[in-house]
Amino acid sequence: MKTPIRLTLAATALTTFGLAASASHAGGFALIEQGVKGLGNAYAGAAASAEDASTIFFNPAGMTLLDGHQVVAGLHIIQPSTKFTDNGSKSLITSANTSGGNGGDAADLAVIPNLFLVADINDEVKLGLGISVPFGLGTNYDKDWKGRYQAVETAVEVININPSLAFEVNPQWSVGLGANIQYFKAKLTNAVDFSTVCLGSALAPNCGALNLSTPQTPATDGFADITGTSWGFGYNLGVLFSPTEATRVGLAYRSQVKHSLDGKADFTLPAAAGAISPIAARFADTDITGDIDLPSTLSLSLSHQFNDTWTLLADITRTGWSSYDKLVIEFDNPAKDPSEEVNDWEDVNRYSIGVNFTPSQTWIYRAGIAYDESPVPSAELRSARSPGSDRTWLALGLGYQMAKNLTLDFGYAHLFAKDAEINREGATKDLLKGSYESNVDILSGQVVWVF
Repeated sequence: MKTPIRLTLAATALTTFGLAASASHAGGFALIEQGVKGLGNAYAGAAASAEDASTIFFNPAGMTLLDGHQVVAGLHIIQPSTKFTDNGSKSLITSANTSGGNGGDAADLAVIPNLFLVADINDEVKLGLGISVPFGLGTNYDKDWKGRYQAVETAVEVININPSLAFEVNPQWSVGLGANIQYFKAKLTNAVDFSTVCLGSALAPNCGALNLSTPQTPATDGFADITGTSWGFGYNLGVLFSPTEATRVGLAYRSQVKHSLDGKADFTLPAAAGAISPIAARFADTDITGDIDLPSTLSLSLSHQFNDTWTLLADITRTGWSSYDKLVIEFDNPAKDPSEEVNDWEDVNRYSIGVNFTPSQTWIYRAGIAYDESPVPSAELRSARSPGSDRTWLALGLGYQMAKNLTLDFGYAHLFAKDAEINREGATKDLLKGSYESNVDILSGQVVWVF
């Protein structure tokens, strides 16, 4: 039987500048909360609108539309809710129902900052720097819940540093490119069912005498705590085309980023298991390595200004989650074989449409709607660490120009998520079966300073 550690790196990350967030808000565990003006439109037209320096993330070519030097500092306060309801979780060895509760609300309040800077080199060339949070998830269940053998805590922090350059080729065409430097840090925990570990080993005939013969018994549970870090590198490219003064079309690509984690596995064993040399040796603390590929994205956006008051925005973004097909973990402990978890996620689309209403030079009002597809193809492949589903966004925003060079923006979005079924078998023959009910509220604010 393969060790339960193959489950503990099966999730990725919710990222902040040192603040662990707790839910993802786009398909899979992608985070699209980059800048606040776009939030008010549900990020419709994000690769074409280029309203401020956050265009560094969505389409670096948009920097050519900005005048002067600019700093954008934003903060997103995110309140998610993720609740599990059991529907027959059990041991596949004994068919007995798994003990424990439903885990409580697995999501916590999160705070995510963004920072973007653009500088003029000359009229045709712009230099930018973005520090952002492009992916994330985090969940934290009660330690004694029914799915404890598959997940208890998931907390990953990733910081993306994005230096960028943009060139205006002519009044109709601009191009941009950037480098992405990512720091990835993970902490992932779960319980370990040492009765099932014993029954699946050569010690099986003696498990009764060793007090390790009843699967999914809290008294014979242990605990696994996995930590790992990585640096990864990628790039992003963008093109902006303005066929008329009122219409812009943006095309932007962000590359896949490969991460190779180095870290440690720390185990807590119950007394009965710790006294057995083969099991204690197998679950000795050890170093680990693991590879994970964060997906690429391709966005096509439109911005069309009907008049001085009304602007229409639209976007379609495709995320290449098929790169997240499996996860292989290597253990430095020679008593452990490498383990492999199959995910088989699918490439998905995000669709959004929005509108801006500008009644004066002082105020702007925004609204938008989006539909976000989940890459998880089935209940059997849904993970307790990332139990996402398809989501619908409803968003509103407003901007207020306090002074010629200073603007405040605010945005709010509510995400309605479809109920998600889970029917996943764990590494110690535990079946987590039930459904998830989720929703998210996002409240954001930012300051834009031009100098």
